[in-house]
Amino acid sequence: MATSNVLIEDFEALLEESFGQVTSIEGSVVKGTIVSIENDMALIDVGLKSEGRVAVKEFASPGQKSELKPGDIVEVYVERLEDRNGEAMLSRDKARREEAWAQLEGAFNGNERVTGVIFSRVKGGFTVDLSGAVAFLPGSQVDIRPVRDIGPLLGTPQPFQILKMDRRRGNIVVSRRAVLEESRAEARSELVASLKEGMVLSGVVKNITDYGAFVDLGGVDGLLHVTDIAWRRINHPTEALQIGQTVKVQVIRFNSETQRISLGMKQLEADPWEGVDVKYPVGTKFTGRVTNITDYGAFVELEPGIEGLVHVSEMSWTKKNVHPGKIVSTSQEVEVMILDVDPNKRRISLGLKQCMGNPWDEFASKYPTGTEIEGEVKNITEFGLLVGLPGDIDGMVHLSDIDWETPGEEAIQSFKKGDMVKIKVLDVDTDKERISLGIKQLTSDPFASGAASLKKGVVVTCTVTQITEGGIEVQLSDGMTGFIRKSDLSRERSEQRPERFAVGEKVDAKVTNIDAKSRKVTLSIKARETAEEKQAMAEYGSSDSGASLGEILGAALRQGEQAAKTDD
Repeated sequence: MATSNVLIEDFEALLEESFGQVTSIEGSVVKGTIVSIENDMALIDVGLKSEGRVAVKEFASPGQKSELKPGDIVEVYVERLEDRNGEAMLSRDKARREEAWAQLEGAFNGNERVTGVIFSRVKGGFTVDLSGAVAFLPGSQVDIRPVRDIGPLLGTPQPFQILKMDRRRGNIVVSRRAVLEESRAEARSELVASLKEGMVLSGVVKNITDYGAFVDLGGVDGLLHVTDIAWRRINHPTEALQIGQTVKVQVIRFNSETQRISLGMKQLEADPWEGVDVKYPVGTKFTGRVTNITDYGAFVELEPGIEGLVHVSEMSWTKKNVHPGKIVSTSQEVEVMILDVDPNKRRISLGLKQCMGNPWDEFASKYPTGTEIEGEVKNITEFGLLVGLPGDIDGMVHLSDIDWETPGEEAIQSFKKGDMVKIKVLDVDTDKERISLGIKQLTSDPFASGAASLKKGVVVTCTVTQITEGGIEVQLSDGMTGFIRKSDLSRERSEQRPERFAVGEKVDAKVTNIDAKSRKVTLSIKARETAEEKQAMAEYGSSDSGASLGEILGAALRQGEQAAKTDD
């Protein structure tokens, strides 16, 4: 009897121990064996009186298929020993979550990175699978820069930093940006330490401004100035670059103190300016494209990277004060001539008008000096008349070349803008682009013809035309103008008074000078009287013979009157 009681007590103890062990696995992770797979469900034996079922998809990573098969040993979470169907309630997700939480807490406490997979988008960010535990990735923590397309990151294992954990609430917040910034800082330090001028690196265009682009070299930014993008002219960086583009650049300058980095792309290409003076000899003509127009001229691209300037003075033979934009337009193909090449200053001077005929040369060839043509008065200036000529050029009729007799200031008043006038070509200076014209040259010079028949020393009869303080102006019979100075009006000083003469009065005077340059004849009554006195003295005696001067002159005067009557 005693033995029987002992056996009963031992059995109860074993039963209680066994039941306690079974009860203790509820709410914990246990290992089980896959018995079979039916209808996407795996039947798992975990050592209980009945198996449990778990969806096969719980054993697969996000976006992947499960490779589960009968006989595999797996870990599952026991939620309940039996459900209403008498089967154990198991969960692979919870098992993974429990396991993951333990590992994540260790990583969080040790400030270590964890690996996860972004598998879906939610409001404000994304969800990340951290080996079974689901974490939240805020949109601002995805990358250092805003990411437009998250597609390439989905389903790909990525390193993350745990920012916050709350196991009781089941909340985990992670950051991919923190990992990138840390890696960036490390890479930056390594890059800055090894950075040298002349190095060739790959980078990503981070930002574009009017003056250039900032390129991310992997933790450190460098400036790629617009003038260093290409050898050809680039007005704005967007013509050659776009944000996110990967480019190969060379370090041009690096300041280790300020850590400023200047980059260049064109330096990786051959310099087109090498041997430019040989490729583009002075005097040759080439076809180029207008790339830019300024107030002082236009830039013409001869080849990519080689530009020359057509100064406004070299654009047209005739259009002097016109904006270059009215002669050429951007992108226009033009023919230009090489005027000067300076390889050191990387400058080429071009000429546009040199590829067209010089209108002054053509005019000189077609209308040589002495040719009579007709033109329109374009403008009246203080110097004379500006006359339009064939070839869209102008010539000048100077004031002194308008009329032989009338002063230029008076003669010019008879003309007005738009008048058609006949002119004679006097001179063509092609170098100075000047053409001298004349109107008075169309007729012969009356002074020249009159002067040819007039000789110094002859006595002529002239008419008084004007009385001045210094003498009198007279007109000769052939229309020439003369002047008798006050001191030459008489041999007697008392008679040297201009006011004793009247306009229209005829006087006899001796020609004392003919000045072709000033076009004036100088005469003298005094000289005529002195000559007559000498002649009378010679013919009718002298005061030494006893005759008075009055008697001698009286005899000469009577002789002259008698001769005049005889002629009549």
